[in-house]
Amino acid sequence: MAVAAESVRPRRRTPLATWVRRHRFEVALVAPLVLYMVVLTIAPIVDTVRISFTAARDLAFPSLASYTFVFGNEIFQQAVVNTIVVALLSLTLEMSIGLGVALALHVRFRGRGFVRTVSLIPIGVPTIVSGAVMLLLFSRSGYINSLLFEFSKLVNLIPGIEWNFQNIGWTVAGGFRTLLVVAIADMWKVLPVVTLIFLAGLQAIPDEVYEAADVDGATKWQRFWRVTLPLLVPYVTMALILRAIDAFRIFEPALVLS
Repeated sequence: MAVAAESVRPRRRTPLATWVRRHRFEVALVAPLVLYMVVLTIAPIVDTVRISFTAARDLAFPSLASYTFVFGNEIFQQAVVNTIVVALLSLTLEMSIGLGVALALHVRFRGRGFVRTVSLIPIGVPTIVSGAVMLLLFSRSGYINSLLFEFSKLVNLIPGIEWNFQNIGWTVAGGFRTLLVVAIADMWKVLPVVTLIFLAGLQAIPDEVYEAADVDGATKWQRFWRVTLPLLVPYVTMALILRAIDAFRIFEPALVLS
């Protein structure tokens, strides 16, 4: 009788089975996304890691032969240095120019809505197209060289100064000049994003804070350094983190400009 009673008694469900049974509808909604992430994201990453630890010659696993070859390659080492320099230059330009543009757009003036709309145009431009636009500016026969040539003629009007300007291929000159051009191209494409983040931060600052600063006799410069900038720190941090992650992944601008 005890054995029969034990066989009839329902089995106790595990906590996981109970949770799944209770949230069947939510699980059914999330399952396609989880399947998509596993098949098209996680599985390729895991397989890439496996291949990276497989030797190319004898297919031995695990092996550090691929990493030894890559990290010992001078081209890879120079590429890492160039990437870091471009990322730092791009971040510096984005933070400084983006803050300046946000401060300008925060001021009330006629046509401010139109100017804000126009400033968002680079977001909708494909990266390849933005690289082509930069080529029109920085190529040997581009607009930058034309402006510098006209400026050199004005400088030569000064007695005792002779500037024989020669056109420069900024995108293929190599060194710091080319890295700066790549950073400018990346900055131009994403500047509206940084500007919007800073503009949201400026609009979140209460007017009472500025009124209190005016009562205390603060100048515009003191208002910026001691009121605006400290209150913008969370937004600067967010913009810096988002852009730093993306700055190390740029590829299309450098490919098009080269």
